[in-house]
Amino acid sequence: MRVLEVVREADIPDAWVGAGVLRDLVWDQVYGWGFVPGRVRDVDIAYFDLGDLSAGNDDSVTGDLYRRWPEVPWEAKNQAAVHTWYPDRFGGGPVPALTSIHDAVRTWPETATAVAARLRPHDAIEICAPFGVDDLLDGVWRRNPRRVSAAQSLARLARQQPQRRWPSVSVIAPETDLA
Repeated sequence: MRVLEVVREADIPDAWVGAGVLRDLVWDQVYGWGFVPGRVRDVDIAYFDLGDLSAGNDDSVTGDLYRRWPEVPWEAKNQAAVHTWYPDRFGGGPVPALTSIHDAVRTWPETATAVAARLRPHDAIEICAPFGVDDLLDGVWRRNPRRVSAAQSLARLARQQPQRRWPSVSVIAPETDLA
């Protein structure tokens, strides 16, 4: 809740907390040995700011979050700018510009990580989950084919090692011929 509060207070354009930190929170608690905040590699903040697509904007937003709560490993990314850096970072040809946070979350690598949350006024939590939350809650690792190839998914699977981290999670391995 405190992370959601800090993000709301920072007044970042259309900002959400999402991806791996939410998956880790749920899966560590339900399928692992308990959630330990100190093991969080990064807290992904997805925001949507068409007014500034520069990498400096991400650095500025991330820096502001660090000033508000220095112990959290913040990583802010402007989803409106993804098309400007995605091919250089992940390979492949140009990708279309995203139109909203909801459009962005639909491209995140696994269905269980394609979930974001934000704190609304009066402390109501809003969830963005284009594929629903079943895979997140049921412990299912499944590739989202919208932007992630089977080869990229297999590499993520090897790096993330979900079956080691959460032994009772079901992994639906991508078909290698779909790359």
